[in-house]
Amino acid sequence: MPEKALERKSKISASRKLMLKSLMVAKAKEELEQEMVEKEEQKAKYLEEKAPPIQTSSMSLAELRTLCEELHANINVVDEERYDIEAKVLHNTREIKDLNIKVLDLRGKFKRPNLRRVRVSADAILRSLLGSKHKVSLDLRANLKSVKKDDTEKEKTVEVSDWRKNVEAMSGMEGRKKMFDAAKGPNQ
Repeated sequence: MPEKALERKSKISASRKLMLKSLMVAKAKEELEQEMVEKEEQKAKYLEEKAPPIQTSSMSLAELRTLCEELHANINVVDEERYDIEAKVLHNTREIKDLNIKVLDLRGKFKRPNLRRVRVSADAILRSLLGSKHKVSLDLRANLKSVKKDDTEKEKTVEVSDWRKNVEAMSGMEGRKKMFDAAKGPNQ
């Protein structure tokens, strides 16, 4: 059953997939443009409601002064609100930064140290696995093969000889014949 799932190919061809992707992108682009137009319309409608156009042509100088004073008072109120909102935002961002620092500090306290390699004997490993009640001694050296020193000394004496004599003896066709005879061995 899992083999069929791995072998299953998509039912849509690559050209069809590409066409569908391009159609989706085109549709998303249209919706984005439409959304931008709607936002512009909402903005214009909001400005018409909140700030109707002012007709200053038929006003006297005193009326213009009172209008300017009212506009400045409204501007001051909006600036105060903007300042209060900015102060709240700055306070919240500072709190978020402080909380992030606290979280990082807490993570730092409980950070796991890097593990180091520790050499432990086989006896200690077995004691930790089996418990301290069982006395186990494991002598790994006892299981190793023993090598006789006599054999190695004989081999060394054979190898240590004057190499110049060997070169002179082996030169020419007679030397090659000796090597051939030596390779056959004394048995034949």
